[in-house]
Amino acid sequence: MALRQTSGRGRRGRAWDGGQGNLTATLMLTLDRPPAEVAQLAYVAALAVGDLADSYAPQAKAAFKWPNDVLIVGRKLAGVLIESGPAPAGGLWLAIGVGVNLANAPEAVERPATALAAHGPAPKPEAAMTRLAQTFADHLTVWLEQGFEPIRRAWTARAAGVGGACEARLPSETVRGRAEGLDADGALLLRLPSGEARRITAGDVFFGTL
Repeated sequence: MALRQTSGRGRRGRAWDGGQGNLTATLMLTLDRPPAEVAQLAYVAALAVGDLADSYAPQAKAAFKWPNDVLIVGRKLAGVLIESGPAPAGGLWLAIGVGVNLANAPEAVERPATALAAHGPAPKPEAAMTRLAQTFADHLTVWLEQGFEPIRRAWTARAAGVGGACEARLPSETVRGRAEGLDADGALLLRLPSGEARRITAGDVFFGTL
């Protein structure tokens, strides 16, 4: 855990300043799993952050935005970023970075943000770290023992934008349709106007754009 992070990176190389009094933490571990399965831990981490948020602001009902954001009342509370590579002893090493706005939220950002302090007494970073470690361990155990399906169901039950209009900005094109939820491996399913089902595995998505 860092008490202040000023040179962090978000998705697609975006800058990330953790802000004073917020939680910026990284979990390091190794797993003997294929890279496609390891990517599912972004949803495990989102569920853990959602439980953390519910512990301090239950009335706000945290929701999830594909692929890695946690929202409160439609504003971004937290983000998750996973990096991985071959471990020397075999399998993959993983760095699961989590940033949660506890005391304050950044301004002048692409997507409106919020902090737990705007919805009630916010925990100190150390207390939030302890709670996050507990909730992550709970969901990780489910994933290891039962696979992705229960994680997919739990995430989808709190997903923002599912069933509504969606725009996916991909590296080489922009596609629009209706978000139908997660595929069995975690890809976002987008139903195009033509009726084609498109799997979105990476990119920026915006809901309510049609």
